[in-house]
Amino acid sequence: MISAEATTWLTTLLFVSTYLGLAIGEVPGLRIDRAGIALVGAAAMLAAGLIDLPTAARAVEYQTIVLLFGMMVVVAYLNLSGFFGLATERIAEHFHAPLTLLAMTIVLSGVLSAFLVNDVVCVALTPLVVRLCQRLGRPPSPYLIGLATASNVGSVATITGNPQNIIIGSLSGISYMRFCARLAPIALVGLAITFVIVACLYRKQLTSASASPSFVPRRIHVHRPLLAKSVLVTLITVGLFFAGYPIALVALSAAGVMMLSRLRPERIYRAVDWPLLVMFTGLFVVVHTFEANVVRTWGIEDWPWLRRTPVPMISGLALVFSNIVSNVPAVLLFKPLIETLPQQESAWLALSMSSTLAGNLTLVGSVANLIVVESARRSGAEIGFLEYLKVGVPLTLLTTLLGIAWLQWLAPA
Repeated sequence: MISAEATTWLTTLLFVSTYLGLAIGEVPGLRIDRAGIALVGAAAMLAAGLIDLPTAARAVEYQTIVLLFGMMVVVAYLNLSGFFGLATERIAEHFHAPLTLLAMTIVLSGVLSAFLVNDVVCVALTPLVVRLCQRLGRPPSPYLIGLATASNVGSVATITGNPQNIIIGSLSGISYMRFCARLAPIALVGLAITFVIVACLYRKQLTSASASPSFVPRRIHVHRPLLAKSVLVTLITVGLFFAGYPIALVALSAAGVMMLSRLRPERIYRAVDWPLLVMFTGLFVVVHTFEANVVRTWGIEDWPWLRRTPVPMISGLALVFSNIVSNVPAVLLFKPLIETLPQQESAWLALSMSSTLAGNLTLVGSVANLIVVESARRSGAEIGFLEYLKVGVPLTLLTTLLGIAWLQWLAPA
């Protein structure tokens, strides 16, 4: 049995190694991704005897995994039914002028991301937006950047908006309605700011695009019975979220109802982001071990600078850490810290807001951004790092400051 001091140092070493790998996104000389890094980190903690298997199992927030899986399944059926293609086509048919199309792209991305997990919304919408820009002879960059940034901003509004919100909803116990009431105003104003910034920075391209060919509607292949079922189940699911039913159970039940169809299940399984679920599982174990063996020796409850102004301090720290190790791992780091604060709800909401909006800072700041960039690249559209940065920096700073002001001084208790 190793000593307490050795336990602390070994836990710290494995934790730092895991998070360094997550920050880089790979291990030199190996073909391993972030999910594999988190899994290896958890396995190393177990193999070293720093945590036992039953404790590791209890450390995994199963409700988070279940909720995320359920929503992925529901969105997969919406996509296969033709919902996203039909919505994009109808919007383009009525709002195909350059600025109005940009506005509607931002609204569609933001609103859908608020309820259906922004990562999977970006998977569905990006190829549709690229093809639409090609048909209209429009530069795709403003629309794709608007899509990516709006998906992050819109997802601030609810617990089911993004993976980190799902974790925070599970850890904090804040109700779906309460969460939405406190953060939805930030998302709404943030979407307006997103439009203004993208429209201003791309005004020349959007103005020159006004002479592009008129829009010719195309027939979208829609599986109407599945579309009706998917939309109905989604609406009922969101309604039950707001009604206060257990959101993980509701999401899993919705997925079960959708699986009762004639579609081959393999098509749905391919749409589930299994690596993300694996990364979550590994990170829960790694962070819990670090918390139990190291963080509890720090005396966080005696840090007065944090207790006096938790919203600005947590927001600032989350903005930094989210762009170092990604927002999901960063959120888990704050759990032991927030649990020592007297105003935990405001702290959790500040963490949710800032870690999500931090994803807009750089091209690699969020999974949603990477999904849009990679999907666009496969379709022949490139978005440069510096090009994105021109939008990301002012947007992140303005929306984060807005969020801090709202939660600190303006939001109703």
